[in-house]
Amino acid sequence: MAGSELPHAAYNGVSSPRAGPGNGPADEAALVALARGGDLPAFEYLVAIYQRRLFRLAYRMLRDRGDAEDVVQDTLTAGWRMLPTLTREEAFGGWVYRTATNRCLDVLRHRTSHPQDLPGADPLADAAAVATARDSDREADPHRTAEVAAELESLRRALSLLPADQRACWLLREVHGQSYAEIGAALRISPQAVRGRLFRAREHLSAAMTQWR
Repeated sequence: MAGSELPHAAYNGVSSPRAGPGNGPADEAALVALARGGDLPAFEYLVAIYQRRLFRLAYRMLRDRGDAEDVVQDTLTAGWRMLPTLTREEAFGGWVYRTATNRCLDVLRHRTSHPQDLPGADPLADAAAVATARDSDREADPHRTAEVAAELESLRRALSLLPADQRACWLLREVHGQSYAEIGAALRISPQAVRGRLFRAREHLSAAMTQWR
């Protein structure tokens, strides 16, 4: 594969690929194999699959849209460069999650102050939109909408107070559905250590969200 930079069109994402593969693991492995051989449309489709997922992870970790976008760009650029060396197509997803997580942790380590809350949409707010859409046959209840927004804000703030490793474990497990082994690989810790961090994260979040039970 020639070049070491992620193609601009690929980073911008593609909402509808020319080919029509499904989203299953087998199809993804086939796309990785094609991309590894230099097929740019196949890699663009992989970007379309992972770009939003990685941004959600990075933004929730870093609470800074610019830093999150940089992490996604760096991760996908690195993914483009590493494809020729990938030995198993199925390993691509784990690799990008692992790389994005570690880049987030690097950003947090180099910060000299707590992350700032910046204006703009919070990916956690997607849940509020979903909750409102459920009542499509009737007018949205302003009280319920405000209640959901307040609950999500409490969760967001509780997440921001977690140690970075616990926050990463919780997000990778509860939001992105990663296995203990995959999370351990991303954080370079054992699956048992992942369980311990998840337990402490869940305890903290449960206490913080008591009022919403």
